[in-house]
Amino acid sequence: MNRRAIITSIKGTKLSTKEKALIKKYKPWGIIIFKRNVETFTQLKYLINSIKKCMNDPNYPVLIDEEGGPVSRLSDIYYNRMFSQRFFGELYSKNNKVALSLYQKYLDHLSRKLKELNININTIPVLDLLHSKTHKFLSQRSFSTKVATIEALGKFCVSVLKKNKVAAVVKHFPGHGLSTVDSHYKLPVINENLKFLVNNDFKCFKNSSALFAMTGHILIKTLDKDNCITFSKQGLFYLRKKLKFKGLIISDDISMKALSGNYLTNSQKALAAGCNLTLYCAGKTKESENLLKMTPYIDSFTIKKTKQFYNFLR
Repeated sequence: MNRRAIITSIKGTKLSTKEKALIKKYKPWGIIIFKRNVETFTQLKYLINSIKKCMNDPNYPVLIDEEGGPVSRLSDIYYNRMFSQRFFGELYSKNNKVALSLYQKYLDHLSRKLKELNININTIPVLDLLHSKTHKFLSQRSFSTKVATIEALGKFCVSVLKKNKVAAVVKHFPGHGLSTVDSHYKLPVINENLKFLVNNDFKCFKNSSALFAMTGHILIKTLDKDNCITFSKQGLFYLRKKLKFKGLIISDDISMKALSGNYLTNSQKALAAGCNLTLYCAGKTKESENLLKMTPYIDSFTIKKTKQFYNFLR
């Protein structure tokens, strides 16, 4: 399986001639969809089918970050702004049976829409544990301040998506909730001791059955005092061995400002640290071309897990 170890993105609402050529020639592992790519339901479905046609693969990985609430790429064609993860977390704390029933109906409906569009991976659930000092950019994106609630709703989300043949991506490993700054703009630094993290933030990610996990661009000094998790061999080793994650690890967006290097260096460092795939979200054609040229093909482990993903879709 000759795929480059990168998930890339496109500029607009249809593939340019250059983008078609890049996809066919360099074969990125997958493509992620953003709001800039969406005009109408019909247009988006045509765009996604065009991507899959370039790869001659009806099951080619197409991702979206459709969390609901404030993070909705489909809001112009599928309005779900009221259904944030925090909405379901707060409902769960009041009546867990009602919350699970409503959450299942929501996820079932969302999954049907994604499948109609031929999107097969959604980068949910967010498993970050909310704290009193959590930056506001996560306030509606996470379920709760309670570990047990996040564990319950996170596992439930993964299982419902699985039944609907949509793969989940748990994020942002190993817990972004202690961040006091927004990693889209600045690198969060976390100084809590390991015992606290193990019993709180890290616990939300333990034993996840999701096929994919996404790193957080966060510096957790108790794991690695020099490198953010995306660039940290120790941090990613911890995900594998201590939190027992068996799927593919995807970096968060390598063009985010939390990372000080350029996009090429960031991609190289993420793969060297142990990310199986890097994620590039800016959609700039020339940058995509440069990344695709320098990104290696996926290794044997990633090939094996990719085949499992294809089997999952059957």
